[in-house]
Amino acid sequence: MKLKADSVEDYIAKVPEDKRPGIIKLREIIRKNIPQGFTETLSYGMIGYVVPHSIYPSGYHTNPKLPLPFLNIAAQKNFIALYHMGLYANPDLLKWFKTEYAKLPLNKLDMGKSCIRFKSPAKIPFDLIGVLVSKMSVQEWIDLYENQMR
Repeated sequence: MKLKADSVEDYIAKVPEDKRPGIIKLREIIRKNIPQGFTETLSYGMIGYVVPHSIYPSGYHTNPKLPLPFLNIAAQKNFIALYHMGLYANPDLLKWFKTEYAKLPLNKLDMGKSCIRFKSPAKIPFDLIGVLVSKMSVQEWIDLYENQMR
């Protein structure tokens, strides 16, 4: 589901009511825990957290006019999605996340390469997401990204 929005607030206003509380809470947790330097914006039709051009002028390799993406949250048709590029690029971080998630009394982890899917806002492990978001600084993400691009 792609929502046509002009701002993050507009995006949230257009999220279906059953998913809106989950998106709002995820946004709060991310904003509270994301390291300094990442900027919140609309990115790829979702709420995004990026490395701005003021910090990383090269931008994203597929379109240098865009800032370097790091994290997105979105209301999809059947789930809420958290896209964390660091999970895709850092096997140790991915292993940590899977191990910590398995300790929780939740459903089986529903995950793609960088996408974590939550079918119910009530099943989002907000505290774990807060810790996950805090684990990678802007510079660590830039270094990891550049190493992956070599």
